[in-house]
Amino acid sequence: MKKTFKALLAAAMAFTLTACAGNSAKPADDTGSEKTVLDEIKERGYLIIGTEGNWSPWTYHDENTNELTGFDVEVGKEIAKALGVEARFEEAAWESLLAGVDSGRFDIICNGVGYTDERAQSYEFSDPYVYTRKVLIVAADNDTIKTFDDLKGKTTANSSGSTYAAIAEEYGAKVEYIDTFGETITLLTQGRIDATINSEVSYLDYMAQHPDAAIKIVDQSEGESVCYPVKKGETELCDAVNAALADLRSSGRLSELSEQFFGGDITNK
Repeated sequence: MKKTFKALLAAAMAFTLTACAGNSAKPADDTGSEKTVLDEIKERGYLIIGTEGNWSPWTYHDENTNELTGFDVEVGKEIAKALGVEARFEEAAWESLLAGVDSGRFDIICNGVGYTDERAQSYEFSDPYVYTRKVLIVAADNDTIKTFDDLKGKTTANSSGSTYAAIAEEYGAKVEYIDTFGETITLLTQGRIDATINSEVSYLDYMAQHPDAAIKIVDQSEGESVCYPVKKGETELCDAVNAALADLRSSGRLSELSEQFFGGDITNK
């Protein structure tokens, strides 16, 4: 009886695994080969781009028109155009973006994603398209935090799952999780957190809009490669994105968009 039950259980488990594998397989095209995500994108006629929509100047809503714009939004449109399809943006919280690529909800993330070796184990990354520095920001009257090493035992704020939050924790800080850079600065100026780590270009953009903000940069990292992640194994899509970026770079369009949104060309290391 026990042997019969074990045999039935093993058969059921084998069927379940086979069914899952069958459901995840892509349908074959006319040649009998499996379709890639790139094939599916071209057939459906649009590229699904995951983005936050609340991180200026990367991806945000214009305060006058409420239209989604930003450096990554405009580059995303150019990539879709190069693929011969339209761009369709879906907004989500930062911590949901990478998971959205895993699940197939998004084809690509256009949201200032920094390259890390750890992330590269789980996703295909495009070639770097801009290079940014991480900066340590404190209140203007703060004289106790001068370097990243001074974060031990302090409180910072960042998006959950971001490289900025991970770095703060590595330096021994407690991280409060928030959604936007604006919320972070509010917490900082109110004295509810001690510091924050973020992108230098986000800081400069914020200061351009709020020149009287009582905050300052006290430390910074070396340049970081920013890339576009797609699902692991989708090398055809990654290659197509790289080809589009190469064309944007050689035509000067990438530099033009960088100047427009960042106030300078950060497309070269």
